[in-house]
Amino acid sequence: MGYDLNKKLVIAISSRALFNLEDENKIFEEKGLDDYYKYQIENEDKQIAQGTGFRLVNNLLKINEDFPEDKQVEVIIMSRNNSATSLRITKSIEKYNLDIQRSAWTGGNDIAKYLKPFKVDLFLSANEEDVQNAINEGIASARILPYENLDNDFSEQVKIAFDGDAVLFSEESEVIYKTQGLEAFLEHEKMNVSNAMKDGPFAQLLRVISNIQAKYPQEKTPIRTALITARNSPAHERVIRTLSDWNVRLDEAFFLGGVDKYEVVKAFGADIFFDDQDVHLESTSKQTPSAKVLYKEESILNRI
Repeated sequence: MGYDLNKKLVIAISSRALFNLEDENKIFEEKGLDDYYKYQIENEDKQIAQGTGFRLVNNLLKINEDFPEDKQVEVIIMSRNNSATSLRITKSIEKYNLDIQRSAWTGGNDIAKYLKPFKVDLFLSANEEDVQNAINEGIASARILPYENLDNDFSEQVKIAFDGDAVLFSEESEVIYKTQGLEAFLEHEKMNVSNAMKDGPFAQLLRVISNIQAKYPQEKTPIRTALITARNSPAHERVIRTLSDWNVRLDEAFFLGGVDKYEVVKAFGADIFFDDQDVHLESTSKQTPSAKVLYKEESILNRI
């Protein structure tokens, strides 16, 4: 019987999200594919610096130490590189002692069509086209933003922070807020306070994380989650009822009511923060690994 990925937390990450390959990407953009391939092959033994997603991946993989016979987390490299240039990336993975055994090298082709066969729960990439295609396919996906991890702040506990509307929850309420204003939004939430919100693109990911958390006593969980949202009272009540209805665990919740998010995100110590709005990510990404959640192509939010 084949290796079963269905009951694991499967993270697919591009090489440029795991490692800092911005200089190499400039070679590709300015000089073309052949020069990029040549550079990677000539520098095959040169270790690549850590990228935005490195801390998250490193800390998540530590969870497997508690389950030597049944790994809970699987990390897969999904890259537009070809197999020849993959050697530099895989050698860097080995030098950092990351337990990453599976990979896909598409030679420039679209990555999104391979995510479902690998049972991916979360896809992280610096390539906006790949992220958009993944979101359109219904895969939780986000575009990694540049971040220099100067502190090497690794820990025994993974900390993941989420925005609410259009991330954990559907975009329905956000559309009302942006098209009709605050009063209409509050009235809508008041009228629907007992109706659970529909799933957003990251709802299933939260459920998978909750399944891992349930294997531990609460005080010893290796993953800690937080909701950091611009909602405040009274719109917070529907959020709380929704999470209860979903029967998922969320360790911390912050209803900021317009207060800047970046200080709360930093204080939480997030290994990564997911949000859909540039206004928040511009500040958080300077101090915390951050990633932008795109809307599906047909979303009205793309046209507002």
